Amino acid sequence: MLILLERVWGSLSLNQRSPRGLLLSGALLLLLYVVLKLTLRTVRFLWRYSVNARRLRCFTEPPRRNWLLGHLGLMKNTEEGLQAVDELVRTHVHSCSWWLGPFYPLLRFFHPDYIKPLLMASASIVVKDELFYGFLRPWLGNGLLLSNGERWARHRRLLTPAFHFDILKLYMEIFNKSTDIMHAKWRHLLAEGTSCLDMFDQVSLMTLDSLLKCTFSYDSNCQQKPSEYIAAIFELSTLVKQRQFHLPHHLDFLYRRSEEGRRFARACAIVHQFTSAVVRQRKAALQSQQGLGEELLANKGKVTDFIDVLLLSKDEDGNGLSDEEIKAECDTFMFEGHDTTASGISWILHNLSQHPEYQELCREEINTLLAGRDSEEIEWSVNDLSQLPFTTMCIKESLRLHPPVNAVTRRFTKDIKVPEDRLIPSGNICLVSIYGTHHNPVVWPEPEVYNPYRFDPENAKGRSSYAFIPFSAGPRNCIGQNFAMAEMKVVVALTLRRFRVSPHTKEVRRKPELVLRAEGGLWLQLEPITNR
Repeated sequence: MLILLERVWGSLSLNQRSPRGLLLSGALLLLLYVVLKLTLRTVRFLWRYSVNARRLRCFTEPPRRNWLLGHLGLMKNTEEGLQAVDELVRTHVHSCSWWLGPFYPLLRFFHPDYIKPLLMASASIVVKDELFYGFLRPWLGNGLLLSNGERWARHRRLLTPAFHFDILKLYMEIFNKSTDIMHAKWRHLLAEGTSCLDMFDQVSLMTLDSLLKCTFSYDSNCQQKPSEYIAAIFELSTLVKQRQFHLPHHLDFLYRRSEEGRRFARACAIVHQFTSAVVRQRKAALQSQQGLGEELLANKGKVTDFIDVLLLSKDEDGNGLSDEEIKAECDTFMFEGHDTTASGISWILHNLSQHPEYQELCREEINTLLAGRDSEEIEWSVNDLSQLPFTTMCIKESLRLHPPVNAVTRRFTKDIKVPEDRLIPSGNICLVSIYGTHHNPVVWPEPEVYNPYRFDPENAKGRSSYAFIPFSAGPRNCIGQNFAMAEMKVVVALTLRRFRVSPHTKEVRRKPELVLRAEGGLWLQLEPITNR
């Protein structure tokens, strides 16, 4: 490059070395430099692409739309899109390559043997790809969901105490009371003549109410009245998914200038202002207690919520989380903790409405557990959650059939080996299809049938622990899975004790967004149970 530039300069006559000639010559040299730079980058990119494409030939590839689009547009977030995944799994069994345009490969996996090495890989070589997770970053910052490397490892260590069983048992009362509020609202609506309710609408408000109390000790009354903060969270979830399916909005400078981008920015500001204010208030309150914070952390029975643990936790060097880090973790917990749990509960009630025989067995089990008590609360102290084995089987089968999160992605900084000596080159995005694995007929016979007895301990013997992964698995599994399972058990148990649920005549069409929803809502008929 330098030799070529020197020759161009030397070829210029003395006249051309006048100020004007120098300016023109400089412009020419700059243009030549840019062209050569782009050429070299293009050659390097095409070379890497060709090498990568050859190394991916060990993975079968479904027919592309054409050479330019690849497989873009073949999978949609609709009922038909999920049926297409079913067909893909039946055809390719364990994995396939998928091209987003002519040069961008994605590897899809839907068999436990292939998923295991991906999910069990050391967290130090896992990078969250920006293609799928980057749209969440302005909202969630560098919280546990989006961070990588040592930052992720440090945050994971500091957040683990927030989900200790000593902390979770304090949340049981909140789960019970939030469910009571929802049921009181249902009875009021039924008394006014409403017999059918959208479970997503109702349960989402209940899980948000519960989560705000568990995270911030904040009573929003969101089940009774609208809230700007709650509305902002709902809008952010919708806008993120819409952006994924609108390719021009993948470019930040275009998205920021769009109407959707401006709505996203406004909703982010509302959420961040709320979280920042709570963090400041709670931090000031703890500091004013002059050392009581350490005592609270040592005696977890006195810690009241998630934010307490974040404010009081310190790493091995005695350093805690910054205000910005705490805010990111609170926003992440609110995002991951309410919508996914609401989806899980809604589909559980839907599946039990379709199978009244299983619903009645759950009800008998719950009534037996609570028989003779003065209170209907599901309690931690007497280990109620472990005394609902059939109800737990029904919950797990619903999470298999309708997993709230359909997929997670991984990108690795080192090559990863999967069965049959196949090698995944570093840098490629791997999509672990939770839905595909849960519906794989090789793993689950008659995968579309709702059968809770699959999770009977006798029937589960010999089954891979990676066949059922609603909370992912491995080092980067869902840190809040015990929290979510406890809340689901409480809500489902109390709902079945107090109401009989039956299906609505409206056809249910699944809609995979950030969580699995239903088009137009998931409507169920409710009948109060008065005599027990």
